[in-house]
Amino acid sequence: MNNFALPIRFGIAASGCLIAYFLVLSLFGLHVNVFYSLFNAVITGFAIYEAIKYYKLKKGDTFNYSGGFMAGLITGGVATLLFTLFFAIYSTELQPGFLEQLSTRWANTYKSFEAIVFLVVATMGFTTSLVLTLAFMQLFKTSNTTKIKNV
Repeated sequence: MNNFALPIRFGIAASGCLIAYFLVLSLFGLHVNVFYSLFNAVITGFAIYEAIKYYKLKKGDTFNYSGGFMAGLITGGVATLLFTLFFAIYSTELQPGFLEQLSTRWANTYKSFEAIVFLVVATMGFTTSLVLTLAFMQLFKTSNTTKIKNV
């Protein structure tokens, strides 16, 4: 559990930022425009980058690819789960008409539109986390030539 404490904390902080960003957008009525959700990748990406960076600092010479990869995935996964839970509560309890505002065309077509939206939000979050973790690990991994020179 000690290895997961750092990524979980970064995931909680990222979800807090995602929720705050969503609520600020809702104050201006911009939360129904899905293009503003692209900035969610920036917020999540920053948290993943920082989690991997601090994990590498904590591990020092014992840092390995799989440990950093797990730190990034856990950070993004926790952020995605918490934000999706918030989004579900917000769209069903706090502002019940929000999903209909989001897209009336799709809401009339599918009977389980809410479940589809929540699945899409979660899938986008997990996919973003996976891609960003893979990208950032290229910055943090040690190359084989560095290992050979150190021997």
